[in-house]
Formats: sequence, structure tokens, C-alpha cells
Amino acid sequence: MADDIAVEPASERKRPPISKYTLLRVFAELRMWWRESVVEQTDHAATIERVRGESLLTSRYIFMTAMSAGIAILGLLLSSPAVVIGAMLLSPLMSPIIGLGFALATGDADWLRRCGKALAVGSIFAILFCALIVVASPLQTVTEEIAARTRPNLFDLLVALFSAMAGGYAVIRGREGTIVGVAIATALMPPLAVVGFGLATMNGTVFGGALGLFVTNLVTIALTAAVMARIYGYRTGLTERQSRLQSLVIVTVFVVLAVPLGFSLRQIAWEANGQRIVNQEITDAFSARARVEQPVVNWDAEPVTIAASVFTPEFSSSANTDVARALERRLGEAVSVSIDQFQVGTDPGAAEQAALAQARAREQAEATERQISSLAQRLALVAGVERKDVLVDRENQRAIATARPLPGLTLAGYRQLESRIAVDTPGWKIELRPPLAALPSLGLEDGAPSESAEQALDLIGWAASRTGVGVELEGPAPATQDIAEKLSAKASSVTTKVTPNAESVRASWTTRAQ
Repeated sequence: MADDIAVEPASERKRPPISKYTLLRVFAELRMWWRESVVEQTDHAATIERVRGESLLTSRYIFMTAMSAGIAILGLLLSSPAVVIGAMLLSPLMSPIIGLGFALATGDADWLRRCGKALAVGSIFAILFCALIVVASPLQTVTEEIAARTRPNLFDLLVALFSAMAGGYAVIRGREGTIVGVAIATALMPPLAVVGFGLATMNGTVFGGALGLFVTNLVTIALTAAVMARIYGYRTGLTERQSRLQSLVIVTVFVVLAVPLGFSLRQIAWEANGQRIVNQEITDAFSARARVEQPVVNWDAEPVTIAASVFTPEFSSSANTDVARALERRLGEAVSVSIDQFQVGTDPGAAEQAALAQARAREQAEATERQISSLAQRLALVAGVERKDVLVDRENQRAIATARPLPGLTLAGYRQLESRIAVDTPGWKIELRPPLAALPSLGLEDGAPSESAEQALDLIGWAASRTGVGVELEGPAPATQDIAEKLSAKASSVTTKVTPNAESVRASWTTRAQ
């Protein structure tokens, strides 16, 4: 009988379902472990005191805000990521935002109000300070660093969320060094600086986009800090009903932020996919030996405009029409295509070589343009004028600026400034037109110009050639006439006045600039 009994294999036996009571027990044990091993080991009072002291409005906070804002806007204008990161490291706005979150968690209305005041004052001050710098700056173009902070999306919210969780943990567990990394990740000051840029240049798109990114980071960090504080058991003066309402509000705010940012991310993803489709269709329109440069697509135009350069052994007369038709079918948008075709040899690699040559030429042209911009900026600086007041003649490689009078600076000083710039820019003719400062006298030895007089004469000739102003010479007849002949090659006009008993030749300006 025993042999007739079938034994079910262990692998085929049905495991009993996990009881909901078992799950509840596990959850209760985890909750008890968290409370005893984590929450009760946290020094809540010390953390609150530390966060409260660092999150209020102080003179140090305003000073650090000004320094961070100044560094941020200069880095954005120069499109220098390294400088922008330097502004992030200061992170003055992080403290009141973290304090805002802890005040929400503990239900401290007075602390919440004071943190809000510090945050509002610091933000407005940073915006106005950056706007002032932009107004005074000759650089007011939208750089890549500025443009990168004008389109917030869902990923920005997630970055702020994870960074705020790390920041909240660092504050609670006493690891403030992590805050530096959080400050770099969330980048509070750069978008605020871009808001100032948009205000100064009256650019509503830049202003609104950067403000949206700043608000996203601010709200996410504050609310996440509040949630972290609640998880770690920071006591609240709110009732149970108020706590539930607060939790509901936090979740609602995250959802409200996520919806428009999600649409923004969807648009960015669509454009990225569209760029891939554009590259593919243009490449397919030509032979395998052709080389397509990265197409430039303006998605905001109506219709969408696409411009590209193609190096090909064979021209395609219908390329624009064929590519436009294919893209309209795949993108579902009206497009306008403009493809510049450059014929190259039929040898293998000819298209790549032509593309490389164009890239090198473009890089050289950009480098030359940067050199010219730097030259004009330096010349404007030494002349004490604005960049727009510097005349740059690219064809003849000539740069001219009329200097403002600087107290204590002589004509020799202006000439030395011109020489310094000329040495650093070989091949360019630099002309710094000095103000009509007093001309030096020309000493005489035995009735002839002395060695120092020759140097002074050279300086007068330089000043006269730069200003276009006539010079009058007054002194004994032979020496004055000799000096006038030497000076006539540089000055627009030279007049003489004989003073027989003079021991030197006095020089002065006579006519207005021509």
C-alpha cells in the first residue's frame, strides 16, 4: 500500500500565499527598526539649530550672493563652464531653501517666514545685480551657457529631486561636504543670473525660461527637504489632519510641476528624433561618397527651416524638393530645405577631405574673430571707451580708438599703451588717438636740438599723426625751422613763430582735428 502512494515532487508543490498579516508584520518591524536605529540616533535639536542659523538673512549671506551672482553672470557671458561652476560652489541660496523645507516639516511659521524673506531678498538682489552687470557689459549676446538654462524639462525636476534628497540626508546626518555636489547639480545661481540677463536685455523668452528652471529647482529642493525631515522624525507642531493636508499639497505641487516639464521634455525628445530624421534623409538623397555637414534646423520657424552643406562628387538638382517631401511625410510638418552642394573629386575620401578643409577654415575664421574681438575689447579698455566706439577695419587690419583724458597720463603714456597692444597683435596697425595733452618743449644745445629734444620731437610727431591736429613751434629761427621741416612729414600742418632769445623750442596745438 505504501508503494502505491504517489509523492508529489517538492518543485511542484504549491507554496502557500503570503498572508497580508505577514506583510504588515514585516512593515511594522522595518518601521520599528527605522525608529529605534535611525530616527532616535539623530540629534534633531542640533540639526535644527544649525540649519536655522545658516538660513536667515545676514550680511554674509548678501555678500556671498553678490559674489556668486557676479561670477555666474560673467561665466555665462563668456560662455565658460568652469567659471559658472565656480559660482555654483558658493551656493548661498541653498541654505535658506533647505531651511524653508525644515520649517515646513516642523510647522514653524516664524522660521518659514524668515527663510522666505531671506530667499526673496537674495533672489531679487541677485537678479538686479546681474542685470546691472549685463547693462554695463559690452557682451550681451545669448551664449550657449545662457541658452542651456532657458528650457526646463522633467529631467531638471528629477535632478533637483535626487540632489535635494542627497542634500537633506547630508544636513540631517551632519555631512555638509555633500552640499557642494548638490549645489553643482541643482545650479541655483546660474538660472537666476540668466533671469537677470533676460531682464537687462528685455528678452522675454530667456527671462521666462530661466525663471521656470529656478522655480523648479527651488520648489523641488524645499519640498524634498521637508519630506526628508518628516521621514527622519523631526517633530511638527501640526495636527494629524494638517500633516495629511501638507503631504497632499506637496504631492500636488510635484504633479503640477511635472506635467508642463514633461511636455517640455517631450518636445525636446521630438526635436532630437527630428534631427536624426533630417540627417538620415539628407544623407540618403546623395551617393555614398557624399559627406553631409551637420544640418541646422530651426524648429520655431513656420515652416521649419533646414539648412545643410553637402560635399558630393555629383550634383543633385532635385535634392531640396526630394528631401523636403520626405521630411514632411515623416515629420508631419511643413519644412523649407536649403542644401548647399559643393562638388568635390571622385577619388575616395575627397568629400571627407573637403569637409575637413571647410571645418578647419571655419575654425580659423572663428579664431580670427575671437582675436579681433579681444583686440577691440583691450583697445576700448585702455582708451576708456565702450567697445562700440572702437573702429575695426578687418580688410586693412587696422584698429582705431580715441582715448578719453586720464588724470596724470601723458602723451608718452598713451603711446606706450598703444605699443603694448600692437606687440600682442602682430600684423595689425593699432592707432590710439590721445587727447590734446600738453606737448613737451624741445631743448637746444649750441643752437641745435639736443638728444632729448629728438625723442620729444618723435613723440610730438606721433601725437600729431594720430590726432590730425596742427602744431605751432616757437623758438630761435634756425632750430625752429629745422624742427618744423622734420615734423611736417607727420603733422597735418606746422607753423612757426620766431623768438630770438629763447633757449628752447616750445610746441603747442594750433588747429582742430581734421
